[in-house]
Amino acid sequence: MKNRITSIVHFVFSIVLVLTTYISKAGMQDSIVPAVFSDRTMVNPITVSESPIKSILIAKKHFSRGLKELFAAQVFPWSYNRYVRKADFAKISFGSIGTNLKPSSWQWDDNKFINNHISHPYHGNIYFNAFRTNGYGFWRSVPGTFGGALFWELFCETHYPAPNDMVNTSLGGIAIGEMTYRLSNALVKRPHRGLKGQFLEALALIVNPLNGYNRIADKKWNQYFRDNINQEDFIAENDIGSRQYVNRSNGKLEKWKNELFTRINLEYGDPFKNIKTPFGYFSTTIEAGSSAQLNMVRIKAPLYGWKITSKDQSKHITNVTMSFDFYKNQAFTYSAQSFHYNLVSMFKKGILTQARTSIGAGVIALAAVPNEYLYYGEGRNYDYGCGLGIATAARLVISNRLIHILQYRRGWFKTINGYNSSYFLGTTNSELKYNLWKNFLVAFEWGTYFLKGRYVGFQDINKRYTYVRLSMEYTFSL
Repeated sequence: MKNRITSIVHFVFSIVLVLTTYISKAGMQDSIVPAVFSDRTMVNPITVSESPIKSILIAKKHFSRGLKELFAAQVFPWSYNRYVRKADFAKISFGSIGTNLKPSSWQWDDNKFINNHISHPYHGNIYFNAFRTNGYGFWRSVPGTFGGALFWELFCETHYPAPNDMVNTSLGGIAIGEMTYRLSNALVKRPHRGLKGQFLEALALIVNPLNGYNRIADKKWNQYFRDNINQEDFIAENDIGSRQYVNRSNGKLEKWKNELFTRINLEYGDPFKNIKTPFGYFSTTIEAGSSAQLNMVRIKAPLYGWKITSKDQSKHITNVTMSFDFYKNQAFTYSAQSFHYNLVSMFKKGILTQARTSIGAGVIALAAVPNEYLYYGEGRNYDYGCGLGIATAARLVISNRLIHILQYRRGWFKTINGYNSSYFLGTTNSELKYNLWKNFLVAFEWGTYFLKGRYVGFQDINKRYTYVRLSMEYTFSL
């Protein structure tokens, strides 16, 4: 698929969805979905209040409205491409639809990296939230995501349907969709009147346009309802600082200039509570810097878990997680959708010193990695592959002041579309944080990216990059 609408245009038309008046504005009643507040002091230098405000509204099911919003999420981007951009691929006909309906028509596309791995997943997030924000649970919203992605591939473009778009739009859309659904609700879960309430509602609308639209449609904008519903807190860590990458490939040493960056880490819930609820706990990292507008988006969330032991001084569970990964910086470009089976443990000494560890292995459903020998079409310069991966992490909090984080990730995959090749890649990083005063911390991080490529007919590659980051961090809860 070529030239599908960029992430900015996706956002613009998401806002248009909010302003649309033809979608029904049927009233909704509250339904009660229990959740549990968590004790988050074990992994953060600030203490979260244990007295939750019961506030978040979960909508009564509105299938017809969800279906209309799903249809609108197809029509608006297609209309923009067809009548504003006048793009050839949007000039669909019965002939193009008939061709796309043939199973033999499926082909891998040649879109640019950010289009396939950010724009498409963001579009899938709208499909997911068409039902999620209309009262449906996580699993019942999943078919709408796959259905929306398939509808676009078959009916909204003249280009052949692409298997990579189906995977990225659906799996990425589910991960981004549930994350933004919970984040937008967290922003409006507590009572805020006046300008602050309006600001939080507007911010929640930007985070999840469909959720914001439905709050407007149901006259819940800036309204607070006290229900028997608890929502987990978000812990947010916002870093601003400087970073530098060093190219150590093939025995050379090349330092790149320092650049500013900003990063936000979001952690929702407690990994040892609500373990059977999809996204009952999850973590998200978003990073931007001067080397590219968007450097990193990472989402990791359990889909289901099993308790092993739970004691005062230690807890152990296993779970299955889904992950969305996007990296694009000076040194490293990579994207993947993956699933892991993990062992997660917590060890506690007193009330101020805790450690949490995670070790997991699983499948990489689809990964994209740059190929310096490949370039064609709109700008595709990367291979697609499937494979296996491992991910380990440890977080130690000492005296509720010093934090040390270690992460080790590796992946291997065989190319299924692109040049005949295989890849082995990974990241390793270590971060130290110190709580200076209240919610302000200083952070220092160092790490490594590496990529080994084995090709048939081309010279193999062995790339290695190191980096350091120094930043100030502000930690707060939502």
